[in-house]
Amino acid sequence: MALPDAGAGSQATRFEDVTVPGFLVRQDASLVRTSLTLADGKITDAAPAQTVQMGGAMVLPCFVDMHTHLDKAQIWNRTPNPDGTFMGALESVRDDKVGRWDRADLVPRMSFALRSAYAHGTAAIRTHLDYVGDLGAAAVSWEVFSQLREEWSDRIALQAVALTIGEMCEEDGALDRCADLVAKHRATLGMVSYPDARLNDWLTQYMSAAAERGLDIDFHTDETMDPEVNTLKDIAELAIKHDFPKKIVVGHVCSLSTMPEDEALKTLDLVARAGIHVVSLPMCNLYLQDRHAARTPRNRGITLVHEMKARGIPISFASDNTRDPFYAYGDMDMIEVMREATRIGHLDHADPDWLRSVLTTPADTCGFDAPSLAPGAPADLVICKARNWTEFFARPQSDRIVLRKGRAIDRTLPDFAELDPLMETP
Repeated sequence: MALPDAGAGSQATRFEDVTVPGFLVRQDASLVRTSLTLADGKITDAAPAQTVQMGGAMVLPCFVDMHTHLDKAQIWNRTPNPDGTFMGALESVRDDKVGRWDRADLVPRMSFALRSAYAHGTAAIRTHLDYVGDLGAAAVSWEVFSQLREEWSDRIALQAVALTIGEMCEEDGALDRCADLVAKHRATLGMVSYPDARLNDWLTQYMSAAAERGLDIDFHTDETMDPEVNTLKDIAELAIKHDFPKKIVVGHVCSLSTMPEDEALKTLDLVARAGIHVVSLPMCNLYLQDRHAARTPRNRGITLVHEMKARGIPISFASDNTRDPFYAYGDMDMIEVMREATRIGHLDHADPDWLRSVLTTPADTCGFDAPSLAPGAPADLVICKARNWTEFFARPQSDRIVLRKGRAIDRTLPDFAELDPLMETP
């Protein structure tokens, strides 16, 4: 499908008979057949000078991917997960960092991930960056992130989260040093929450440090199938107790799917009361959770997204890891994320507005510009030949067209062979 240039200086072109999510053009959440007019790199309500028949092609704003790990991306070929387990992933990444995660390694790997996301139609990304407990060692990742945020500023909006563990609170001044670094980079404070007698004290210190600096917090939470694990409840209770003034995000929360129903639902009532946002990572969790040698998995690992949505809890879906020990696959493609989330979480035969979870909901959670089809919005669009959901999810939409500021971009994906020099044994 060849489309006319709708970039800067272009005349108004009406794209006649397109299919768009109803929630972006009216209150109805179902798909809508309509038209869109583009001119000068934006969506407009100006009278068109020409018309292109689109045959019902689906048009979406570019995506928001709010939970990724760009610093780990693409290390699988040199450091695979030996058994596919969560512990295997932790140990493999720990070993991979030693002597490798410098500028010469991070820049090409992170850039590779960004090029892939851009080609697939993503316009905003939040990435977690491992904070290894040593400001000097962590500084390299943040310097590279700042460089890439500037280089990519006209293509992908970037945010970062410092991924830490609560034990940092046990070292005098360490949390303050980390929080100061986060504030300096206009970023988000992050932590992995897991059962520990000191957890409530740690959470209180994190909330205090974040509140003092006006920072949001983004937790990796309960990434396990152990039904006894429920640190989500602790986070929600403390957020309510301290009236935490900024946003709190929790990711994963897999154990909700295995704990007793009554406990899970009472926890979600607290989460709703606390105003916590949730991001589900279905592809990575399906890969890691309930994995045992020579045993077929029984559980999917996805959190209770339907029950959350029913309570008004903001839900997003995201890529998470990409070709690293936590997830051997993936390509920073949000259409793949939605296809798999729909299948894994049975999003079909449910509310018809789940597409919010890769567009407006994560944008609101992170503070990115909201994806929009309203007049005046940038013509940053993903166009697929599919005319309805079954056509959209039946194929990977590898022939999609991505417009940025009204112009079709080159969607050639980077060649994995480019990474070969980084895969050699040090």
